[in-house]
Amino acid sequence: METLVQNKTEKNIFAKHTFPVTGMTCAACAISVESIIKSTEGVKDAGVNYANQSAWIEYSDAVSIEEIQNRTRSIGYDLIVDAEDPFQVQQEQQQKHYEALKKRTALAVLLSIPIVVIGMFFMDMPFGNYIMMALATPVVFYLGSGFFINAYRQAKHGKANMDTLVALSTGIAYLFSVFNTFFPEFWHERGLHAHVYFEAAAVIVAFISIGKLLEEKAKSNTSSALKKLIGLQPTTVSIITDGVEREVPIADVAMGDIIIVKPGDKIAVDGEVTQGQSFVDESMISGEPIPVEKIKGEKVFAGTINQKGSFEFKAEKVGGDTILAHIIKMVQDAQGSKPPVQKLVDKIAGIFVPIVIGIALLTFIVWMVFGVDNALTHALLTSVSVLVIACPCALGLATPTAIMVGIGKGAENNILIKDAESLELAHKVNAIILDKTGTITEGNPVVTELVWKDEQSDNALLKQILYSIEKQSEHPLAEAVTAILQTEGLQSLQLGQFVSITGRGVKASSDGKTYLVGNRNLMSEHGIKVGALVSSFAEKWQKEAKTVVYFADEMETLAVIAIADKVKATSKEAIKTLQDSGIEVFMLTGDNQQTAHAVAKEVGLRHYKAEVMPADKASFIKELQAQGKVVAMVGDGINDSHALAQADVSIAMGKGSDIAMDVAKMTLITSDLNMVPKALKLSGRTINTIKQNLFWAFIYNLIGIPVAAGLLYPINGFLLDPMIAGAAMALSSVSVVGNSLRLKALKL
Repeated sequence: METLVQNKTEKNIFAKHTFPVTGMTCAACAISVESIIKSTEGVKDAGVNYANQSAWIEYSDAVSIEEIQNRTRSIGYDLIVDAEDPFQVQQEQQQKHYEALKKRTALAVLLSIPIVVIGMFFMDMPFGNYIMMALATPVVFYLGSGFFINAYRQAKHGKANMDTLVALSTGIAYLFSVFNTFFPEFWHERGLHAHVYFEAAAVIVAFISIGKLLEEKAKSNTSSALKKLIGLQPTTVSIITDGVEREVPIADVAMGDIIIVKPGDKIAVDGEVTQGQSFVDESMISGEPIPVEKIKGEKVFAGTINQKGSFEFKAEKVGGDTILAHIIKMVQDAQGSKPPVQKLVDKIAGIFVPIVIGIALLTFIVWMVFGVDNALTHALLTSVSVLVIACPCALGLATPTAIMVGIGKGAENNILIKDAESLELAHKVNAIILDKTGTITEGNPVVTELVWKDEQSDNALLKQILYSIEKQSEHPLAEAVTAILQTEGLQSLQLGQFVSITGRGVKASSDGKTYLVGNRNLMSEHGIKVGALVSSFAEKWQKEAKTVVYFADEMETLAVIAIADKVKATSKEAIKTLQDSGIEVFMLTGDNQQTAHAVAKEVGLRHYKAEVMPADKASFIKELQAQGKVVAMVGDGINDSHALAQADVSIAMGKGSDIAMDVAKMTLITSDLNMVPKALKLSGRTINTIKQNLFWAFIYNLIGIPVAAGLLYPINGFLLDPMIAGAAMALSSVSVVGNSLRLKALKL
């Protein structure tokens, strides 16, 4: 990535770059990568984002990025630093990793099933132990090799994570079982049965692999919002040099170049129109659905889309200086500034893993020191039991199972949820920002009313003339008029003179008579009489912030048309539900003050801001966050992407832009705003289920670990058999899955 900032000190120059990170599978991994990078000599500061799998590093010219990369590799992760498109390389690697993990998980499950069957039901069959050992060996040391490799790399730097506990519990259970298989007489001489735990070792690897596969699947299905934003720029443009048009790569465009834009083209860079006229769809910046007219002297922006006309413009801002480039950078910064996804299981694991290892070692030592008869036997049994019963299977399943069921429940109700971070925060939301266009309103200009001067007549011929004029017009509002007239099955007439009047409307003739369609200024300039009835309707609609279009002949106004972006039928009810639950609701829109006021009044909103640019939306969210509020943003446009990335919880309307849906952590498949309060309710119930799962995952440990360590032995002589410990571990996993499935019965 390009250098973001430079700070010069007396000795060194510090540069800040962003790099993709590979190999991270949990939030604890992100913490490990960040700490190893920060501890590298020459690195001033660094931050690792688990959510978007990237790291920003501020480092001096005294250290090379290769040195930082080698340090990162030493603990089992990697930085992509020398690729032409590093994020593309990262995506390809993630996809390969997912495909490989899918095969390994399937094989682990396939090999574990017969081990469990033999271990549970046919433990006394001839050569049963040897068959289980043959099946368990590839599961533990080939399919589960990643756990041992990562645990070793972490241990080299004095760290421990979930991989450490998986490696210890599976490794010790396997080795203990191998010893019992080859030397059963060691236990028989002491009056004990030589139990084996191959099924526990194999099932642990299989279960944890399934959990990792669920996470990887979610990641591999998430496309890149930044890549889509960059895709808004064309790769080549047509420039005019000495009167000759030629096509050049966008990278070769310089300030001052004259660029020609044809119908349907994307505008490549920011600039000013020098010749021609057209309408441009600027919804990616303003969020407003009505294309903006562009004539000489008007500004145009990269990423916006030209409509039917053609024009030329002079390039004024290119490369990283364009509005689109700033939106890309703002989204990237906002995403990168967020903490990694803080799954509760990963937070607890940092403390839980070393404690369990410590308890197992302490158990062994205590039995060796204070044990009487068979001290070594008891020491081995109890320490292995502690590690087996503390296996993180249930911990590994606690979050993914609840999330997967919660996601399924959301999908049934037209709510798509991307990650656990949103589920953790959504039920805490106390401030919601709503975009206007496409969120509260339909997002398309439509004719709301059409009033004829003479309502008694059927006006059939006049309707046909109006339809014919608007069908030929290039003005974006003309489509709204033709759409409503089309329902009457009208046919186009052959028009005579047709003239488009910039900023006013159109003039056309039919059967020698002149007709006008346009705004009030067009009527005034041609001395057209506007009757009292038409004027009363026009004034009423203007107060409601609707666009008024007049249809007239040479003498008087024949009809008046109201065009507006209609408020969705469910918006008022949804906003009332949110406000009644104590959530502050704000509407931020790029539209004018009059329209914003009219919409806010119609839906019962107390707080709104008009004429707001994309960066202003994000700034307003920052202000609310500074006040300690948990903020949700609901939007549908590219212009909302920065605000969506900045918000604590981001919700996209499903019929909006792909980029808004990509940046957002939740997407509503329908355009029904009532889904927002339902999404918040689902969040609360899902996070409660995760907490309950963690309770079930730990209750066995809280009870089982002391019992496994031999706490009851001095009282009643009871020692927990590792076999029972393995069963308790399995039962905790079953409890977690069963509790997660209860979410399916939730009514939103």
